[in-house]
Amino acid sequence: VLSCSDFWTPMCLQVDAFRERITAEVMTGTKVYVMPGGMMKSNANLVDLIEKVKPEIRTLIEKCNTVKMWVQLLIPRIEDGNNFGVSIQEETVAELRTVEGEAASYLDQISRYYITRAKLVSKIAKYPHVEDYRRTVTEIDEKEYISLKIIVSELRNQYVTLHDMILKNIEKIKRPRSSNTDALY
Repeated sequence: VLSCSDFWTPMCLQVDAFRERITAEVMTGTKVYVMPGGMMKSNANLVDLIEKVKPEIRTLIEKCNTVKMWVQLLIPRIEDGNNFGVSIQEETVAELRTVEGEAASYLDQISRYYITRAKLVSKIAKYPHVEDYRRTVTEIDEKEYISLKIIVSELRNQYVTLHDMILKNIEKIKRPRSSNTDALY
């Protein structure tokens, strides 16, 4: 039986050095902070609201995309004159595109809320004695609640505005150019 003092001494020293280095890296790696009162959970009321609002935002995006494609497919080939209906179609597509973009930004806003809150909670874990960080979490939650209320009313407004625009112009959207061949004679 060979011992470390014999033939294997250089190898054992390398293994020991490696073990010490790994142990030192593990011990001095990322610090793990523990919340004084245990884990800080997400705001359950806001999480429930967000889980109800997000599908509505996605639905609006999908519906806008579908209607936008329908209107774009109704746009006739380019011709000289009699393009008033085509301009209405293009205006409708532009409005649908705008609403789609705004709805996508609402989803980004929700993601930013979670990221901001998580950064703040990590600061609370790091500096549990700073009361302002704890109060800021409450402020961020209140701000997000207000933002969600605004998002829901904006979703409603966007549906109503698009419905009104399409309903008022449905004939020009469906048939952008009139076929007034009888009026020529």
